[in-house]
Amino acid sequence: MKQAGFFDVEERLARLSGLGDQLEAFSRTLDFEVFRP
Repeated sequence: MKQAGFFDVEERLARLSGLGDQLEAFSRTLDFEVFRP
């Protein structure tokens, strides 16, 4: 398996965001910080 490059993660997140990332949609309606201990 190829090791991810420095910018690969950023590009992947940008691609997911462009496709309509479900976690981004959930974060607009749900405050995930309430789950922190």
